[in-house]
Formats: sequence, structure tokens, C-alpha cells
Amino acid sequence: CTFISPQATKIEYSASDGVNVSDSDGPLDVRNVFIVANEDGSVGNFIGAVVNPTSEKATLTMTVAGLDPITVSVPAGKTISFGADEEPIRIDRLDTMPGATVEIHFQSGDGAGTKTEVPVLDGALSYYADLVPAAEEPTPEPIPTDTAAPAPQE
Repeated sequence: CTFISPQATKIEYSASDGVNVSDSDGPLDVRNVFIVANEDGSVGNFIGAVVNPTSEKATLTMTVAGLDPITVSVPAGKTISFGADEEPIRIDRLDTMPGATVEIHFQSGDGAGTKTEVPVLDGALSYYADLVPAAEEPTPEPIPTDTAAPAPQE
């Protein structure tokens, strides 16, 4: 049986809750990426590591459909861990419920980049509870002020 069975230790997979992004065109590696969202999925925090194994500074652009691109600059030979060493990246208007996935386009260098389905989690597990984004505070309505002089009394 061992002659015809694939060797399980040679099968690459994401061993955690997040996913690894394979972009053979770009210089940056993206590891264990996931989003921790609030209860209604309107806001999420991007969690994961961006690795720059090169000797030059590089930029990663992440795009969620319908939202402005997010760019991250990574110094040469460094790793940035969002949610661990650095603050998570807040994604407003996420519109994806925990338990689903959201498609994100990752691009670095001159390559075309790659689209990857990124899991959206909630704070149910204790080690993700601190990563749930706070609800956005509504912008207070301006209080109208009457700057006109009072009308003369007759």
C-alpha cells in the first residue's frame, strides 16, 4: 500500500485557522491570514504575517471588492505580524459574517497577484476575543447654532 499512497507529509496545507497566500510572482509571503469580525460582520480586523525575505523594501497591496485597497510596506528581511507585534488592520464595511470567507486580492512587486478566500472568524475562542474590532462610534450630528441676531421686539 505504501508504494501507491501519496506521502501525507508532502501535502502542503494551512495548519491553523488562517490561510497562506501563494503568490509566486511577488517578493512577499503572506502567512496565516484571517479576519476577526464583529457579530454582524460589518467590521473586521485583518490578522496575519507579511514576510519580506528579500534585501529590498517591498509593498503589499490587499484589495477587498468594493473597498479601497490597503497597502503595507515591509522593510527588507523583516516580518510584520498584524494582531501580534503590530495592531490589526481594520476593515470597515466588511459585510461578511463570521463563518464565511471573503475574497482578497494580494499583490506585491510587479506580478499580477493572486485572489484568495480568507476565513472570517469571530471572538468565540478566547485567544481571538481581544482581536474583535470595537464597534464604530457614530459621528455625532452637529448641533445647529443660531448665529442670527434676535429680531427686534416691537
